[in-house]
Amino acid sequence: MNSEIVASEEGQGSSPDGPRASAQRPADKARGARPFLKWAGGKSKLLAQLEKQLPEGYGRYFEPFVGGGALFFHHRPSGAVLADVNERLVRTYRVVRDDVEALILCLQAHQERHDKAYFYALRDQAIDAAPDVEVAAWMIYLNKTAFNGLYRVNRKNQHNVPIGSYTKPTICDPVNLRACSEVLQGVVIVTEDFRAVCDRAVKGDFVYFDPPYVPVSKSSNFTSYAQGGFGPQEQAGLRDLALKLKKRGVKVLLSNSWCDEVLALYSKGFEVQKVSAPRAINSAAEKRGKVFEALIT
Repeated sequence: MNSEIVASEEGQGSSPDGPRASAQRPADKARGARPFLKWAGGKSKLLAQLEKQLPEGYGRYFEPFVGGGALFFHHRPSGAVLADVNERLVRTYRVVRDDVEALILCLQAHQERHDKAYFYALRDQAIDAAPDVEVAAWMIYLNKTAFNGLYRVNRKNQHNVPIGSYTKPTICDPVNLRACSEVLQGVVIVTEDFRAVCDRAVKGDFVYFDPPYVPVSKSSNFTSYAQGGFGPQEQAGLRDLALKLKKRGVKVLLSNSWCDEVLALYSKGFEVQKVSAPRAINSAAEKRGKVFEALIT
């Protein structure tokens, strides 16, 4: 079992349903915290509609495709487990939680040195062997300065998004980073495949799946957020896992694109709601704007 999970569960009792917690933190807990990363498919513009789908009460909160974490930072659930297969992303979340002041200093240095040459030199750095703080600063710096804030890697796990056309990007936001750090205290953050949630979630828990979407066009395909991508086999596996969790008594909410493939995948055993969401990330400017998405329960 992952050490983060072990640490979080020690001393929390022996209830057969696992560790219990209130569904939400106190209302004044880091109220201003918002995602510190811009993420393709982020849910900041859909929060009101997502809130309507949240269960009134639950045990632990799980988000296996954490991305920018918009719903997590908005709802601020207690007893949360955040996960992703993108190890750089997970390392960044842990640094925000555990070493935010060192991260702020590193980001301030990046902000002072930022220009085109610096961007490409840092982007092409072999970052994975660096200390966690440097990885987190690298991740956030590129997120704030790359084209549309995209995170995309090639088969060698190399970031390959060009520099964006920002005049004065805000690379370091100390106030928000400290607020996010406060919300993340006590949260379990792990590098895991989405299927691992099946080993964690028990009856009464809540899982929000926000996977890489089924692409509705070539220009909307942003599945290369980690090596291996997320294709039809993974989409079907996610559907099967959601059904398994449902039978166990776990409360499940999923997001995906509104298209025939998704509607066919979730045609049995699910309720699918059509919602509209603004999207700013598209390689073609004229195709940005409102798109339809599916909220699946």
